[in-house]
Amino acid sequence: MAVLLVIPCSLWQAYAADEPITTPVTHSATNAVKSTITQLLRTLDDPALKQPDRSDERRQAIERIIMQRVSYEEMAKRSLGTPWAELPETDRREFVKLFVQLLRDNFAGRISEHSAAAVSYLSEQQEAHFAEVKTHLKNPKVDTQVDFRLFLHSGEWLVYDVVVDGASIVSNYRAQFTSIIRDVSYVGLVKKMKQNAVSVKFFEHPSTR
Repeated sequence: MAVLLVIPCSLWQAYAADEPITTPVTHSATNAVKSTITQLLRTLDDPALKQPDRSDERRQAIERIIMQRVSYEEMAKRSLGTPWAELPETDRREFVKLFVQLLRDNFAGRISEHSAAAVSYLSEQQEAHFAEVKTHLKNPKVDTQVDFRLFLHSGEWLVYDVVVDGASIVSNYRAQFTSIIRDVSYVGLVKKMKQNAVSVKFFEHPSTR
């Protein structure tokens, strides 16, 4: 699987004002994504963990792998948008916790669809400490382009958004959160999240950068 490195002129200028403090990194964003996907596929394809009585153990193993690569705080912050800056730290922590549960509820069943998938690493675009890794996943159940958007934090590439066939998770959540806040306020959004009443149909509204 060939990996093409392309460095565009201003791919991440939109995020320049929100740059994290970083330390030197010794591996590429593609290698970071590849390591995580390899671990996930190994876990998904483990015959022992496919046993019904080990379903909770399998789910927990998958969540641990994802947690090591995804910055849930950054994803939650970008998904909420402007209101994040106005929240006190306690409310931010609550929102991140609710956001993580929302992701679990919406995606837990979809991850298993990628078992035994063949993965092609198509390209990596990188500027400063932001990168986008484009991949293609294919098996009898899925034929999908998945792009991972990452930022460099303390020497590690962390995912802050995933784009599935052109649909950005962050952009779709932000659109729905904004609509709910406009209708019933931020407090109303939190209430809906606690009631598991927020669901986004990611593949119906492709978004642009």
